Amino acid sequence: MADTLKPYSMITDFVNGQEVPNIGAEENRQAVAKYLVIGKGYSKDDIEVDVKIEMAIGGENYCSRVDLVVRIPDANQLIMAIKCAAGSLGSREREIIAAARLLEDYQIPYAVVSDGKTAIVLDTVSGKKTGAGMAAIPSKEAAISMLDSYQPISLPADRLEREKLIFRTYDSENVNVQRNI
Repeated sequence: MADTLKPYSMITDFVNGQEVPNIGAEENRQAVAKYLVIGKGYSKDDIEVDVKIEMAIGGENYCSRVDLVVRIPDANQLIMAIKCAAGSLGSREREIIAAARLLEDYQIPYAVVSDGKTAIVLDTVSGKKTGAGMAAIPSKEAAISMLDSYQPISLPADRLEREKLIFRTYDSENVNVQRNI
């Protein structure tokens, strides 16, 4: 790892047991992951950490990570993309909506931004807020029930490039993250 301006400690990731640098919103991410398992009924196997997101923008490759995604294994369907933030949640809503629209060939139903204490839950397709607070995050039971009538919706081709630019613009402002160490 490269030298950093500020020393950091390591903590054990709740989901995968790996040692990770405790920088930025890492403690918040750990709190969200624990809440998903303990409070919302997901298993650790339902949660993916630091999911790679890659796209071509203007002929150049842009690669980043999404903090957490939640998959319903029986349906093999991503149900939720989560951005863990250390500061203002409202300033990260658009970033996670763009990520949830780009991560798969369909729009992931829920986009969530959380600081580990509260959350904003958004409908990815409409971009509208559906709830606030940790309790608003859908439980595994609710997510499975929602999938019974859910039809995956692709992002319209004419919006793809715009969403890529939006994601990159917000994501490139994330300076205190593991990938920059």
